[in-house]
Amino acid sequence: MRPADTTPEAWRVFLELQRRMSPAEKVQRVFEMSRLIRSAAESSLRQAYPEADDREIFLRATRQRLGPELFLKVYGRSLPDHG
Repeated sequence: MRPADTTPEAWRVFLELQRRMSPAEKVQRVFEMSRLIRSAAESSLRQAYPEADDREIFLRATRQRLGPELFLKVYGRSLPDHG
């Protein structure tokens, strides 16, 4: 389904590009997008917690992905705010 903010022509071009890609290229794009999204989330956390070290950023990002309940089961109270 075409997004509301995308013109029909732009959508056709996008679909044609998708059709031309091999399955391996599509998987590669998914991994690239995943890395981009994780990087953006970590960047946001670094702004929110400027004193945090790499381990704390990792834990906070992991808590975002897992949710607080599963995070607590897996990592316990390993964050400074016990979250």
